[in-house]
Amino acid sequence: MKDFMMLFHSEPNPDFNPTPEQIQAEVKLWQDWMGGIGAQGKLKNPGEALGYDGKTMHADGSVTDGPYAELKEIIGGFVIVTAADTAEAIQLAKGCPALDNGGKVEVRDIMVFEGM
Repeated sequence: MKDFMMLFHSEPNPDFNPTPEQIQAEVKLWQDWMGGIGAQGKLKNPGEALGYDGKTMHADGSVTDGPYAELKEIIGGFVIVTAADTAEAIQLAKGCPALDNGGKVEVRDIMVFEGM
């Protein structure tokens, strides 16, 4: 078994102002999806949502506003899962609520360095 990170990408929509009920429904979709992965014993962490504020440090020492200032999409959060291979990790990504809104799920293997 190997660990994989799923990064949730979406395009920002400044006009979307969800009601409390819409937010609650969205949270339930995420809980149900992650709960299904957890029930299989494949969820390594409960997931984390990322905020919209941040800074980016560049190699030359400069700092720019916003981690995604030059991108048209944002990374909204991530989970870490365990799977036999990338194909299984992709199967676990199916049903992710980010996909319902035109988003995408990036699946990346987590490298393990011996002796660390």
